Amino acid sequence: MEYLLPDLQRAGAPALGVLAGVVLIGTALFEAFEIIVLPRRASGRLGVARFFYILTWRPYSAIARRLKNTSRRESLLSLYGPSFLLLLVGVWAAILVLGFAMLHCAVGSVSGDTQDAGFGTMLYFSGTTFFTLGLGDVVPASATSRLLTVAEAGTGFAFLALLIGYLPIVYQMFAHRETNVSLLDQRAGSPPTTAELLRRNMGGADVSQLIALLRDWEVWVGELLESHLS
Repeated sequence: MEYLLPDLQRAGAPALGVLAGVVLIGTALFEAFEIIVLPRRASGRLGVARFFYILTWRPYSAIARRLKNTSRRESLLSLYGPSFLLLLVGVWAAILVLGFAMLHCAVGSVSGDTQDAGFGTMLYFSGTTFFTLGLGDVVPASATSRLLTVAEAGTGFAFLALLIGYLPIVYQMFAHRETNVSLLDQRAGSPPTTAELLRRNMGGADVSQLIALLRDWEVWVGELLESHLS
């Protein structure tokens, strides 16, 4: 690894830029791993995802509340979860590209015959590397930048592969949720009410059917919380 040190010294390697890049990359990767991969409920700490949903939910829900038509309002609100989940993935990707761009600025890359590429060029180079486009118009200038380029390409490939594998699971979770909600219309009327639920599932003094139904819904609620909050 000694041959990498002269490259860092020639490039200047501003410590603040390196630190900021590492923090951005580490934050995005850890949060994506915690939310997508870990089979447990995510912690309640303030992170990118929590801040993102706090920032977007308030204006989105305010717009939905302005709709007087109940059906349209519920349809608009139902789009928030899946659509903004995809936007959150885009935010993670943007943070990773930005973090790697900061590291590229520290170690240096070239664009044609230009030795001092600006941050815009580094951001472009980081984006093409992360999404494995391989255009070749901007190339790494040193051994350190080549190593960093390979690391970013591997990170981007793994991130996209994880996303492709995760989306079908998300679809299955939402489909499973909607199936049980649709069944509720048959068991408690449309719109469902507590009185109708009791009337349809209680045979006089026999409450066994109602107890079995409530147990099934208890399991469903647990699965819903685990899948939507973890």
